[in-house]
Amino acid sequence: MILALDVGNTNIAVGCITDGELKHVFRISTNVARSADEYAVQINNMLEFQGIKRTSIEGGSISSVVPPLTNTFRETIVKLAGAQPVIVGAGVKTGLNILIDDPAQLGADMVATAVGALASYKLPAIIVDLGTATKMFVLNEKGSFLGGAIMPGVTLSMNALAAGTSQLPEIPIEAPVKSISSNTIDCIKSGIIFGAASAIDGMIARFEEELGKQATVIATGGLVEPVYRHCKHEITHDPHLILHGLGIIYEKNSAKRAFRR
Repeated sequence: MILALDVGNTNIAVGCITDGELKHVFRISTNVARSADEYAVQINNMLEFQGIKRTSIEGGSISSVVPPLTNTFRETIVKLAGAQPVIVGAGVKTGLNILIDDPAQLGADMVATAVGALASYKLPAIIVDLGTATKMFVLNEKGSFLGGAIMPGVTLSMNALAAGTSQLPEIPIEAPVKSISSNTIDCIKSGIIFGAASAIDGMIARFEEELGKQATVIATGGLVEPVYRHCKHEITHDPHLILHGLGIIYEKNSAKRAFRR
């Protein structure tokens, strides 16, 4: 078994991949103050809760957008598996052709997610990753990464609205019954959820216009549930796309059996 770790600004998704298949997924909160020992204990406890023995861990694959935690999780995997993990970055084989102005600027999470999409979906493809930020990017017919767009995620938007106004409360991230809402709380929900869905629809339309054809659209990320179902476009929900991509990247950089879904 290998551990696939997506280290994000808010949460860390941990996937257990056994014999090429994603068997278990759990999330822990991101805390840059925690040590490798603390994360190792936390992950080990979660594995034990799932009935998984630490001795079954052979290695790991990591994508991180939190630089202070990248080496922390390198040490965590070493402590858990006794082996150096594959960390998505320079020098790691991904099979992804990146056509943006400076490929070194592309985040490890976007690389791993694109690798997962490339292996699983018809091209061209638009990936919508809803997390702390909402990231939308495009793979063309040849599987090359063209670029995309980044906008504030729904949580950031909600927090900014609450922090920047004196009378608007913090509320749950959920959709109201209708878009034309008749009270303050539902008006905020409408603006945040339906506004995000409309922005995604609008960007998909713009991307497809530039591509000159319809694309497969995949939604993923920790905040995908409240939003994607309210979009007008046909969208496939793949909550663990990045973990699948990390599994593929691990196999490309090892002599183990090929990863399969």
